[in-house]
Amino acid sequence: MMKRRQAMATGVLAAITIFCGGCLGGAGAGSGTAHDETLDEQVDRIVSSMSTSEKVGQMVMIGIHGQDVTDDSLYMLHQYHTGGVVLFDRNLASTEQVTALTEHLQAQADQKVPLFIGIDEEGGDVVRGKGFLTPPPSQKEIGAAGEVTAAEEWASKTAVSLKKMGINVNFAPVADVGSPDRRSYSTDPDQVTKFVQAAAQGYEQNRELYALKHFPGIGRGRVDSHQEVSEITASKDELMQQDIVPFRTMIDERQAEDYFILVSHLKYPALDAVNSASQSKAIMTDFLRGELGFNGLIITDDMEMGAVSRHNGYRQLGVKAVEAGADIVMICHEYQHETELYLGLLDAVEQGEISEERIDESVKRIVKAKLLHLK
Repeated sequence: MMKRRQAMATGVLAAITIFCGGCLGGAGAGSGTAHDETLDEQVDRIVSSMSTSEKVGQMVMIGIHGQDVTDDSLYMLHQYHTGGVVLFDRNLASTEQVTALTEHLQAQADQKVPLFIGIDEEGGDVVRGKGFLTPPPSQKEIGAAGEVTAAEEWASKTAVSLKKMGINVNFAPVADVGSPDRRSYSTDPDQVTKFVQAAAQGYEQNRELYALKHFPGIGRGRVDSHQEVSEITASKDELMQQDIVPFRTMIDERQAEDYFILVSHLKYPALDAVNSASQSKAIMTDFLRGELGFNGLIITDDMEMGAVSRHNGYRQLGVKAVEAGADIVMICHEYQHETELYLGLLDAVEQGEISEERIDESVKRIVKAKLLHLK
């Protein structure tokens, strides 16, 4: 599998070289060329060529306003080197318009690697672009029908539609067990796992990055984390036997470079008595990376959600998330908040609060995923 991926990366790298005007062959390449390097060598060279501000930018995913690039969105891309953009209905009018928007974002980003451009196209109540995209059924409907292949088929259809428009990350499928809304496949962890596996297959067949959410599972939550924090009082054994099952199975079976794990803002006292998951080293580093063995990209849920934004400023939220183990911090709506979060992270690195080695660890994961998947 790794041999196949490294061979694939050579073709992807060539496309990226064209995309960024030959930037991959610039300073630090040594006597060799991009075609002589292994994937990890390419990653190391690209990351070593980045300034601190560029590295920090890769670790932030923002929302923008408007249906095309604007002075504000260009400022975020150029001044802060933002590495990812998530789109909402405010950005979406038609297939042609979205395709032009993503093309303009990539062309104007002027970065060493392409942008992650993401969306929440789960199905059911959480869909975007209803006027021109066929919305998938809710995961509850798919699960209740009992046909596991339907999850793969809808993921495949969704991936094809998104990729045609230049959207390379879908924040789905939901891997939560027993969510009280329509977002879970089932109340049974084994059933959820089967459907999540099938959906993953649909995305992977079409080379679309996807995200398992919301780790370590929000199915037991009864408070909307857009408004306030909720505590999941289950023991660790209960979590391991129920909520964690879909995530753990996927970590054991899938290639880590193919997907993100999106971490929730809920509190899990059995894992961390103090911090929300997106601010918790015990959950993201010790448990998700250490105990479960996940080596891929960890991204937070939106930092403007009330569960965290009511309790800390944006400068602190980004720093705490990265110190805890997040690779990418998502913040989706207000440019001022996005600016504060980025500058808080940059200051923390420049002042030695967060080490350059810690930043490099995440940026290497980000660049590797981009080389493997983005053209």
